[in-house]
Amino acid sequence: MHTRIATAVALVAGIVSIPSAQALADRPAPTAAAARPVAVRATAQEEQRPAATDRRQVRRTRDGHAGRRPTAPTAPTARTAPTAPAGRTATAPARTERERSSTFREYVSLGDSWSADVVFLDAHGVPDDTHVPIDCAQSHVNYPKLVAKELAIPVHRDATCGSATTDHFAGPQSLPLGGTNPPQYDRLTRRTDLVTVGIGGNDAGFAGAALACISLLPIETIPMDLLPLPDLPVPLFSTETLPVGGCKRYFTAGGVDRLAVAIERSEIKLVKAFRRIHQISPRARILALNYLAAVPKQGCWPVVPVTNGDMAYLHATFLKLNAMVARAARRGGAELVDTFTPTLGHDMCQAPNVRYAEALGPSVNDPALGVPAHPNSAGARAQAQVVLDYLRTH
Repeated sequence: MHTRIATAVALVAGIVSIPSAQALADRPAPTAAAARPVAVRATAQEEQRPAATDRRQVRRTRDGHAGRRPTAPTAPTARTAPTAPAGRTATAPARTERERSSTFREYVSLGDSWSADVVFLDAHGVPDDTHVPIDCAQSHVNYPKLVAKELAIPVHRDATCGSATTDHFAGPQSLPLGGTNPPQYDRLTRRTDLVTVGIGGNDAGFAGAALACISLLPIETIPMDLLPLPDLPVPLFSTETLPVGGCKRYFTAGGVDRLAVAIERSEIKLVKAFRRIHQISPRARILALNYLAAVPKQGCWPVVPVTNGDMAYLHATFLKLNAMVARAARRGGAELVDTFTPTLGHDMCQAPNVRYAEALGPSVNDPALGVPAHPNSAGARAQAQVVLDYLRTH
């Protein structure tokens, strides 16, 4: 048990990267080069297997956007309602959510820590290493696994990993304990018919910026640079400035909002990612999830050790991040699934049994030691329910 706990604690280092303001300002705009081709793991025998006639498919327009689905076949199928006895009116029973979505045969989930619903230790033990290395900190009950279980999808490959960016879709991701998560695109095949994607926050540097806002004082201060220090084994606050708040001033120094610039520069990376998924898995429905409503409009120091002014800045930046994800989904031909609106009122400042994300890690929503400023198990269930509701109604 001591070994398991030590392993879990060691995962904290490296889960959240903390870019400096200068690094954000100096980050070059992405080039227009296309993503490198990725080998698709599919055997010749599997490629020849005919697609199920009742598979839900989305027709694509020339620019990759989803069009209207074809109408249902008129020929009777195995699910046709039985003929009513004489003298009774035939009424087809309403299809259940499971029946409506049972045509999905191969589901792949891609994304970062908010899709992995990262955790260090919970009732299941250390993180799940079924699909990814243990140092991805992937939860045993993250929203992709809950969706796959509820819809009884036969094949599910979960590539989500803490600290992932769109660069790790096409390339491998080195992890804090020495593990390597293969390129997330490698889990896709031409038979994949459902893909969920949650990405963008780390591309824009939002996670690290949030940690830089942590303050040991409830009042506004002037951010001060630290003396050169080694990286902390546990990233509880930025190692570049003292934990005294003032992150709005820090990231907007000189009249330029560095986080806003980073978010804008990240959009094209998401667009290219969605288009690449279409190329690898042309039959798939691609659901782009935005980020759930974890960041409140104002602070609640010391529950969340961020001043009111800095929290208001983080909230406004969070809205810009979600708006960018929505734009990228439209441009890339993905379907936007809004997890933000349905989760309003469950931010980090709410009561322990109400909030869907934890400010400092420990959670009572299924006892767990989670990653600071990330969804807890209740948040994962909420994300899964939003996806299931969307698939039932669209």
